[in-house]
This record gives sequence, structure tokens and C-alpha cells, in this order.
Amino acid sequence: MAETELDRAEKRYAQAKARLLSLKNREATKARKLDTRRKIILGGALVDLAERDSNATAMIERLIRNLPREQDRKAFEGWDAKQPAKAEDPPAPPPAAPGSALPASLQKRTQHLASSKNPPS
Repeated sequence: MAETELDRAEKRYAQAKARLLSLKNREATKARKLDTRRKIILGGALVDLAERDSNATAMIERLIRNLPREQDRKAFEGWDAKQPAKAEDPPAPPPAAPGSALPASLQKRTQHLASSKNPPS
């Protein structure tokens, strides 16, 4: 049976509607990602400020106390807004010896290579 003009028009309409829905979904996803990014940046800035400003520290503590969900409050148990939240970094390498021609990073690498060589038999 031959496709009528009405069938073709309905098919084009359905395709256009699907494209429109896809574009709307893409825009909504971009907006959510931007919103999340802004929240993360502002949260980090507020935590950084709290390390230097007692008013910001008090505000963070008040915000945490007033979180409506218990599971959200639990995420902050034992957390101190006054202390920087840093991962444990490895200790810094010792400063370069005075008069050394190599930068500290290269000296460390050279020392590592020298210590990993097998002693002569």
C-alpha cells in the first residue's frame, strides 16, 4: 500500500518532535551540569573563607545543623570547618644541597635510580 501525504506528514512531525525533545534534554543536562559546577565552586570558596573568617565558619556550622536530611548531616560528622580539608600529602622532598647543579626533583630521581641498581656481584 502506498504511503499517503498525510502519513508522510505525520512521520515528519514525529521526527521533528523527537529532535525537539532531544534538544530540550541536552539543554537541561547542560544547565544541571553548570548548576552543579557553580555549587561546587561556591562551596569550596565558602570552606576556604571559613578557614580565615569566623563568621563564615559560624555560617557553615549553622547550615550543617539545619540540613533537612539526616544522611546529609551525617556526611559532616567529625568535619571541622576551621581546618583545611586536605588529603594526606607525601612529605616534601628535602631542599637541594647548596651548590648543587641539579634541581631537587632531578636529584631525587637520580638518587632513586642509583639506589635501585643492583650491587655488583
